[in-house]
Amino acid sequence: MQKAVFGLALCGLLTVVAASSAQEWTRFHGPNGQGAVEGVDLPGTWSESDYNWKTKLPGIGHSSPVVWGNRVFLLSADPETAERYVLAIDAQSGAIVWNKNYPSEPHRLHARSSYASCTPAVDAKHVYVAWSTPKQTLLKAFDHNGNEVWSNDLGRWQSQHGFGTSPILYKNMVILHNSQQANQLEEGEKPGESFMMAFDRKTGEEIWRTPRASVNVCYCVPCIYQPENGPAELICASTADGMFSLDPETGKENWRFVAFDKRVVSSPIIAGGLIFGSTGSGGGGNSVAAIKPGKSPELAYQVKTQAPYVPTMVAKDDLIFLWYDKGIVSCLDAATGNVHWRERIGGDFSGSPIRVGDKLYCLDGDGTVVVLKADKTFEQIGRNPLGEDSRSTPAVANGRIYFRTYSHLISLGGKST
Repeated sequence: MQKAVFGLALCGLLTVVAASSAQEWTRFHGPNGQGAVEGVDLPGTWSESDYNWKTKLPGIGHSSPVVWGNRVFLLSADPETAERYVLAIDAQSGAIVWNKNYPSEPHRLHARSSYASCTPAVDAKHVYVAWSTPKQTLLKAFDHNGNEVWSNDLGRWQSQHGFGTSPILYKNMVILHNSQQANQLEEGEKPGESFMMAFDRKTGEEIWRTPRASVNVCYCVPCIYQPENGPAELICASTADGMFSLDPETGKENWRFVAFDKRVVSSPIIAGGLIFGSTGSGGGGNSVAAIKPGKSPELAYQVKTQAPYVPTMVAKDDLIFLWYDKGIVSCLDAATGNVHWRERIGGDFSGSPIRVGDKLYCLDGDGTVVVLKADKTFEQIGRNPLGEDSRSTPAVANGRIYFRTYSHLISLGGKST
């Protein structure tokens, strides 16, 4: 591993809601975006006969499921017309409870993207989802019965690759990272203006917006970091601003550390007293930055060997797992960057790994679920084909795991232990 050490391991601990036994899966990459749950026992190998159900979805997409109570929510779209489908599915039966259709028109996308790449956010009353058209960026709220509660048009989404970010919830707010393209534009295109934005959950009224610098469009989904002493911080990352912290109540910037020289697609992970983010490109040059947070943030170390570009990392205690897009997984000591193991598992990954107890689950591009032991000793537990390509991240709620392939949603597992 090639790494540069720029600081010492932290003496203090970082307090964060990282692993949760909560019954709901309310956003991209689960509780606080950390992708981890405890108290759930799921299989490492299975066959199709073990599914609770497998539901055919209208259209296709990469939107990951979110779950509240007996409802699973996700976004899908017609790949030819770009019509969007906001879907609610019964968690017990797999039946589609409602489907809200929104006509659109085809527009430019990256080959690995889709018209339905946003993962919704959900609370006890509403589900929130976003997408873009050639002229609009829409952020909408629906009640659990499918009634549209409010809708905001945030203006044009300027991007080479299409829309792909996801909202999160904090207190009474819906927060969206509105990152725009400002370089590599086609003739006649104007640079997009980037903002971090917060809206009232009930009404959609804008509460604050904080301008962010623009270089290329980034898809990082923020999380909340709670220092041992001090107020909560909203953590996000982009090429231009690096890893940055905002006051989630007001949007005022607390600190930033510019650590990324390429696009940021993955989302922040907190482990070992550090905040982790990654940067990369389709052509390589990926790296992971481990940032010591605070008023004077520092770069603790970098990882430049088989670092992930698209997949978000996941942690267990003092271990962090890096799932490289091209099928190499590394287990590191989170505080120091020392490598416990690095193994080639094969495949091509766009979805992110999650941790369920002592197991890691991640979907290969061909729809194979790779299951590894979340431990400092490498062990592959299983490889389970779902029968269709996937670029999505699993969700876990009420003792079940949900896998989204291009056009199906699958439920597996039983009750929490």
